[in-house]
Amino acid sequence: MSNGIDEHGFHRGEREVQQRFDSVRLADKLSEVAIHDVITDNDRSFIEARDMFFLASGDADGNLDCSYKGGDPGFVRVLDEHTVAFPNYDGNGMFMSAGNILEHNSVGMLFIDWESQWRMRLNGEASIDFDDPLLPEFPGAQFIVRVAAREVFPNCPRYIHKMQLVERSVFVPRAACDTPDPDWKDHFEDALPGEQQRRRAEKRAEPGQ
Repeated sequence: MSNGIDEHGFHRGEREVQQRFDSVRLADKLSEVAIHDVITDNDRSFIEARDMFFLASGDADGNLDCSYKGGDPGFVRVLDEHTVAFPNYDGNGMFMSAGNILEHNSVGMLFIDWESQWRMRLNGEASIDFDDPLLPEFPGAQFIVRVAAREVFPNCPRYIHKMQLVERSVFVPRAACDTPDPDWKDHFEDALPGEQQRRRAEKRAEPGQ
């Protein structure tokens, strides 16, 4: 093993559970045929059709976080066969995922197609650029996160519940649209970033408001 990882990409803990349930052979075969380190054309089509994903991250001490990221289809962009990028939109100001990336850049991304009941995982190393050249292409983005893919693979879909989209969030920033603020910000007015306080005050001062 190198750094605790064997030739099939599994560490001791994974091997221990695989051995308990006699799944070492299956795990090795799936690793050989399903896990890849490039983003294929099929992977690109699947990723760029999604309007949400889950992002797992952790800090330097091993404290973990999982967050939901949503946008319009295509908000996660495949830049080349090794890299994806997505915008970070305004949230609650805690920046837990972003902060984790700055301390420990390994992340996991889980994409799910609820209607077709299929999913894909992408694990890799993330970076943040506050002046990324992609910023102008994502209205309302604070910064861009790029992820260099280390592992890309489909995941068994059997337990995915079949669901259909009712409507996309009105809070997703879009070009030439006035993105509304969520109601919860009304209760934290004095604590909001200065730019948001000024914008909200100007909005309230408009005639008819």
